[in-house]
Amino acid sequence: MPEEFLVAQGLQKSFNGLKAVDGVSLTIYKGEMFGLLGPNGAGKTTTIRIMSTVLSPDRGDVIVGGHSLKSSPAAVRALLGVCPQDIALYPEFSARDNLVFFGRMVGLNGSDARSQAGSVLQLIGLDDHAKRRVDKFSGGMKRRLNLGIALMGHPQLLFLDEPTVGIDPQSRNNIYETLFGLKKEGKTILYTTHYMEEADRLCDRVAIMDGGKVVALDTPIELKKRLGPPDQVTLEDVFLKLTGRSLRD
Repeated sequence: MPEEFLVAQGLQKSFNGLKAVDGVSLTIYKGEMFGLLGPNGAGKTTTIRIMSTVLSPDRGDVIVGGHSLKSSPAAVRALLGVCPQDIALYPEFSARDNLVFFGRMVGLNGSDARSQAGSVLQLIGLDDHAKRRVDKFSGGMKRRLNLGIALMGHPQLLFLDEPTVGIDPQSRNNIYETLFGLKKEGKTILYTTHYMEEADRLCDRVAIMDGGKVVALDTPIELKKRLGPPDQVTLEDVFLKLTGRSLRD
């Protein structure tokens, strides 16, 4: 049996009487790449903010690596690396200095931060640009460095929120290769994206949220089988069937 690494139990969260998250329960296994998908307003972002200890749930709990989010949030945070959708870099710093700075923020000493920064730069294909200021980087290079920041401190669980949005195919493929490498090393990854073909290609299992609830959870191929032959059905077909085709603004 695979080892459970993150277990969300009956998560609920309301804002001004509106339930943003309504009884979400799911399990992510160690070494798994798990996709969390949903249209705008589905409750996905709130769920991720709860799991990453940014928000406290009104009800329920999250167990990560045996630690309860409610009783031991610091122990949970120590296991996490977070790559936000918004670029979170210091533009006037070099790539290496950004990595060293964030490495120190997660508790590495100076020597370890510099050493790991060098390894991460190589992993994300930016070692030739280590001394360049980030404000001179292309969008794809910034996205790759944003992912690199999440790797500092050797986290066991990565939360990656739309890590490939708005970038060129070469940078997207570099990120895919990096993620496959991390998975081989045993990292556990929670991945969110609006690109359905990306989730189909990368994720072992996918949860689709709508209305604050998980409306489907399975492997991409099993989800596609619900609609027809999996070689003729796309994950986008499944997503639209479950969440509707109307715009969510």
